[in-house]
This record gives sequence, C-alpha cells and structure tokens, in this order.
Amino acid sequence: MSDLHNESWLDVFANISPYMLAHMGTLLSLVLCVIGAGWGIFLTGTSIMGAAVKAPRVSSRNLVSIIFCEAVAIFGVIVSLVMSGRLQASATTDGNPPPGFDVAQFHYAGYSLFSAGLSCGISNLASGVCVGIAGSSCVLADAQNKSLFSPLLLVEVFGSAIGLFGLIVSVLQIGQAYFPGTAA
Repeated sequence: MSDLHNESWLDVFANISPYMLAHMGTLLSLVLCVIGAGWGIFLTGTSIMGAAVKAPRVSSRNLVSIIFCEAVAIFGVIVSLVMSGRLQASATTDGNPPPGFDVAQFHYAGYSLFSAGLSCGISNLASGVCVGIAGSSCVLADAQNKSLFSPLLLVEVFGSAIGLFGLIVSVLQIGQAYFPGTAA
C-alpha cells in the first residue's frame, strides 16, 4: 500500500496510453470546433432573424456570416480526419509499441496528437464565438445602414483567421507524430 503513494505525477503521465491521448485529441478537435461553430451560428442567426423584420434584405446578404461559422466546424473535421488517418496507419494490436520502436517516440506521438487536437479545438471555439459576435454586429449595423456591411465583414474575416491559424498549428503538430507503422 505504501508503494502506491510513492509514485510521482511523471509516472502517471508515462503510463497513459499514447493511443488514448491521440483519440482524445481527435475528439477535442471535433467537439470544440463544432461547439464554436454552433455558438457562432446561434449568435448570428438570431440577429439575422431579428433584423430581417426591419430590413428584409439583410437575411440574404448576411448568410456569409453563417458560412464563416461553418468553416470553423470544417476545420475541426479536417484535423480530425488527418489525425484518424495517422492513427489508422499504425498497426499495433495491444496498444504497445513493437519491439525495437522507441518508447519515447511512441509517447511523443500521443501527446503531439493530443496537443494538436486541443490547439485546433480551442482556437476554433474562440474563432466561432468571435465570428458569431462580429456577424451579429454586422447584421444589426447593416439593418441600420447598408454601407457598413463591407467594413464589418472584414472584421469577421479577421475573426475566422484565428481558426485558420489553429488549423495550421495543428497540422504542423500532426506532422511530427509518428506511431509504429507510420512513415517517418
């Protein structure tokens, strides 16, 4: 019993399965990106419906805001598919690296995919909320004065760039993860 309490946190992190970490990263990427997209669509969509009462032209013009929010979810799907492809290429049956494979590289790959999913998910969650808030403001301003549409649409583009940066960082992190059976 006393040996159980002498373990350090490093032992805990060393005994987490790299495959489980990689799958958790895939899950985080997909779920957080979809939540960010849904939240942004909710914010923008309610403003479109409300402002369309005063100015019906805003309902078709401001669908661009919804498309920007959907791009956030697509970024998460792309990263999840790339991560799944990296995991399916590895061919171990028991969850352990094959003999002769570097154990440190095995754990590095798991943590790399976990951090890739986390960075893509969090950045696209923030991007979805940012685009939703900017899209809502764009709709309301467009209903008041149609000349404000183009300048405010530029703010949405900058908000969606946050998600694109998260996608790029995630792809770079995925590129460093090599499980057994994947090409180095």
